[in-house]
Amino acid sequence: MDQATLNRALATLVAAGGGGEPPARWLLVDVAAQLATLLHGRDPVATWPVSTAAAGLDAREGSGGTPPGAHRIAQKIGGGARHDAIFVSREPTGEVWDGRPDPRDLILGRVLTLDGCQEGVNRGPGVDTLARLVYLHGTNHEHRIGEPCSHGCVRLRRADIAALFDLVAVGDPVVIV
Repeated sequence: MDQATLNRALATLVAAGGGGEPPARWLLVDVAAQLATLLHGRDPVATWPVSTAAAGLDAREGSGGTPPGAHRIAQKIGGGARHDAIFVSREPTGEVWDGRPDPRDLILGRVLTLDGCQEGVNRGPGVDTLARLVYLHGTNHEHRIGEPCSHGCVRLRRADIAALFDLVAVGDPVVIV
C-alpha cells in the first residue's frame, strides 16, 4: 500500500464522517493493487490479495462493479464453518465444495457483508451496497485472486477470509478505493 492510496482512503473516511483521525481498526481495499490491508490507525497489520470486479469501481445497481467509498461491516456470517462450506443468499447450504473446477462463482467459508456509509455514493437508491449484496467472501476461483474478475464482491482465498473474519468486528470501517 502506497502513501497516496492511504491518504485517499483516509480522506474518504473523513468525508464519510469518520472524524480527523483514522479508526483504531479498519480495512482498506486497494482496487488498483488488488489488495486488502487491515490497519490499526495508520499502521498496516496484515495484507491479503483479493479480486474485485471485472467492471472496476462502480456502485450503480446492475453495473457489476465494486462499490467505492466508505462502508461498514454489517454482518459476519459463517464463523466456525468449514473453509469449503458453500453459502447461498448468505446462508450455509450444508454443501461443501469438492475442490474440482466449477464455473459457478461460489461463496465459500465466510461472508462479511458491507453497508455503504456515503449517501448517493454507495448508500441509497440505485447505488446501495447492502441492497446490491456486495460482500467480502471466500471463492472457488483462487487461481484468479489478484486479477479483477468478480461481479462486484471482493473475493479472497478461503484461508484468507477466515483469517480476516477473526480479526474484524461488525461496524468496522471498510474503505474501497
